[in-house]
Amino acid sequence: MALAAAFTCCNPKTEESSEKPTKQMELTAKDILGNPDYQAISYEGYREKSREIQPTVGQLKEDVKILAAMGIKILRTYNVQFPHAANLLRAIKELQADDPDFEMYVMLGAWIDCKNAWTDLEPDHYSESEQNAGEIERAVALANQYPDIVKIVAVGNEAMVKWATSYHVQPWVILKWVDHLQSLKASGELPKDLWITSSDDFSSWGGGDPLYHTEDLNKLAHAVDYISIHTYPYHNTHYNPDFWKVPAEEMQLDEIEKVDAAMLRARDFAKWQYDSVANYMKLIGVDKPIHIGETGWASVSDGFYGPEGSRATDEYKQALYYRHMREWTNAAGISCFYFEAFNEPWKDEKNPIGPENHFGIFTESGQAKYAIWDLVDEGVFENLSRDGNPIVKTYAGDEAKLLQEVLTPPAK
Repeated sequence: MALAAAFTCCNPKTEESSEKPTKQMELTAKDILGNPDYQAISYEGYREKSREIQPTVGQLKEDVKILAAMGIKILRTYNVQFPHAANLLRAIKELQADDPDFEMYVMLGAWIDCKNAWTDLEPDHYSESEQNAGEIERAVALANQYPDIVKIVAVGNEAMVKWATSYHVQPWVILKWVDHLQSLKASGELPKDLWITSSDDFSSWGGGDPLYHTEDLNKLAHAVDYISIHTYPYHNTHYNPDFWKVPAEEMQLDEIEKVDAAMLRARDFAKWQYDSVANYMKLIGVDKPIHIGETGWASVSDGFYGPEGSRATDEYKQALYYRHMREWTNAAGISCFYFEAFNEPWKDEKNPIGPENHFGIFTESGQAKYAIWDLVDEGVFENLSRDGNPIVKTYAGDEAKLLQEVLTPPAK
């Protein structure tokens, strides 16, 4: 792709060598992952119904300042196929130029596909895409250009899980590129303290079906610097709903109490998936940190998770899940790249109320959802805006109106 040339046009080590060492340069992934002073979130700044409309550097700077104001210090991105990731790194660098004490770090994602992914041809899940090499090359260039910001590179996003039918690959593909990046670190062609991982579903890391328990997965677990898992109780309210439905002993509770209890079970479901991966890692002799690369809860949905489905979706439940996950992971020393910062309307452009468009804790216009109304009250976002819109509460701050829309889970 033409972008590859744009990202490799300069010698980043020469650029950085004359700079005085800063806190940002000295801190490593080991220092910030699992540290509750360094809150993490998944972030892309797309405002429109197509990723072809890229956010500007100015828009990205607005978003970064909003997230920094609420204590976020690590952002997760997903690919370097588009200019977005490079522009985000530039935006952070410009903010640091204005304020040398400004801290924001990035977990840089490199997207990995199987052969024929996203084409009219049948995906070949046992061969890799010819595009993967270029994606890795671009990620390497950016990690070298911004060593003070990029602290982690993730090879693939849910790239090994079998339900990713459009693009999933076998573990050997991820292992190949992880080994490649580790060799670049060893030879001094990447920063030695850069951490390499792959961010994938808990089952892909051995926590689910035994069909994932392969020798290549075991080799991969030994090759990465830490394990990055995804856990989604939200989706399991449809696919594995036993934990979600109201048991007989709770039927006497009022409607909100039933929801409160269900959200505690959702948190415990996430804990169970985390523990299942930890147990598998012990079984294969891997003693490495395990962090949550992705988890979240949508605030709007039709279909499987809406009023006619599992009834899992509204801002109240999203807020409870966000708070429960932050409380648990902060106390446990686990980084949680909560999914996600802002709504992204491109994800299901043909269905505005599809849940994939509504996982943000901010709307696309910058309104703060119920999960962070308290931060609005505290004045955290004063003088900040998104595309000219001040950061205000959804529902105009009317909690009674919000609670009227809360859906009670179905009974068992």
